[in-house]
Amino acid sequence: MEPDLTNAILDALSASDAPILTSNAFPSHPSLKVKSALDRLSSRQMIEIKALENEVVTLTKEGEDIAANGSHEAKVFAAVVAAMDGLKIADLPGIVGKDNAKVGQGNAFKRGWIKKDKDLLRASTESIVDETQQVLIGVQKTKALNDSKALQDLKRRKLVSLAKEHDYQVSKGPKYAREFVKEETDLTPEMIASGSWKTTAFKSKNFNAKGAVTPSGTFHPLNKVRQEFRNIFFEMGFEEMPTNRFVETGFWNFDALFVPQQHPARDLQDTFYISDPAVADGPRADAPNDPHCPKPKDGEKALDYQEYWDNVREVHEHGKFGSIGYRYPWSADESLRLVLRTHTTSISTYMLHKLAANPRPARYFSIDRVFRNEAVDATHLAEFHQIEGVIADFGLTLGGLIGFMEVFFAKMGIHQLRFKPAYNPYTEPSMEIFGYHAGLGKWVEIGNSGMFRPEMLESMGLPKGLRVYGWGLSLERPTMIKYAVSNIRELLGHKVDLNFIETNPAVRLEKD
Repeated sequence: MEPDLTNAILDALSASDAPILTSNAFPSHPSLKVKSALDRLSSRQMIEIKALENEVVTLTKEGEDIAANGSHEAKVFAAVVAAMDGLKIADLPGIVGKDNAKVGQGNAFKRGWIKKDKDLLRASTESIVDETQQVLIGVQKTKALNDSKALQDLKRRKLVSLAKEHDYQVSKGPKYAREFVKEETDLTPEMIASGSWKTTAFKSKNFNAKGAVTPSGTFHPLNKVRQEFRNIFFEMGFEEMPTNRFVETGFWNFDALFVPQQHPARDLQDTFYISDPAVADGPRADAPNDPHCPKPKDGEKALDYQEYWDNVREVHEHGKFGSIGYRYPWSADESLRLVLRTHTTSISTYMLHKLAANPRPARYFSIDRVFRNEAVDATHLAEFHQIEGVIADFGLTLGGLIGFMEVFFAKMGIHQLRFKPAYNPYTEPSMEIFGYHAGLGKWVEIGNSGMFRPEMLESMGLPKGLRVYGWGLSLERPTMIKYAVSNIRELLGHKVDLNFIETNPAVRLEKD
């Protein structure tokens, strides 16, 4: 075990009137041990230290071998001299080694130590001075070489390298003493009982020192922004929908939303289908012990799921409730195929069908993950989070939807909106929502909205006078804007920087 250098440093300072260098005073001690002792004394103001950084020349492993055993060319010369009548060139690698023969033969010729006589090598001089070895021995002692040309040559031969060496200049501090007295860190019951605490030296406390970082969990930026949206919805009187069903049947995900079975969104290149099991049962009542499903309230009528199934099939095939439908042969097998939900609107459909048991004004929202079979790039992932809200009430109009959108987005700090007509199979009229992004200096799409079609609502058993607003937007886009993330893969997925997750600040959507 290395001895404590604390008192040794104090002794070295006592013996010198000038500051000392640790590299001179303690050359054989590990630098970490020296620095530990310096910090211990400096914290008590017994010494003052000044860090110095020097560039030194150090030997490589090959350079150390030459300093100990001689250069390649010297080994070649010794082998040629030992041969007396000349050394066959082919025998040289077997005597001095392949590497020594390759490098040393050329250097020995260059210095005029040997000559070639047909297939033999002969000595050209009686004795030599191994300058390379001498220079390397000097470098080993002084860690320096003043001859720049020689230094470059040795670096080229990979015998030396340059390195940074840390040194410390040490001088006496205001509380310097010849002997270091160990200080106690704790006041013990024994000290109090004996009274020794009165004369004991205690280590001073550094109340300005930073404490150790306590490992802890942290919220992902998406969760922080998600909570902000939840607060907005709760403030506006919305109820959160259950979103635990990542896998849906085509019925809830498409057919109940009046999406035709030939729609491109139902193709394999746009939707993930489940292979095992491939299909599920038709719409049915929830299990009585399912904690995620809303419980029926007193006075609500029982829902007829078979009638709902028949209404959806009829409205697709032949038309119903004033609609001519799509007029195509509707397939029950296609409706029962299992998919990873492509939107949370399937949950909205489920909740609106529940509302048919007791039609009344209602406000629902959901924020959860959805899945699309898309090519992954800087702005798209195969899975993302959708924010969705629905409002059911009597006498709703398109103007009311526009007004509500202005209030809703104003709570996020977005005050300039534009609305563009759009098409959705399950809403009519439909509108894309654009907001002005001051940072980008342009209008960007921030959501989609519309009023649910009668073919969708009346199939559930909802009365004709009850109308429903629906709108949605992604969670990733506002999060990327708030946290200045340009690539969505840096926000969600295997490329996420955990340091960014741990250090990202809180966010308030109403603040610019």
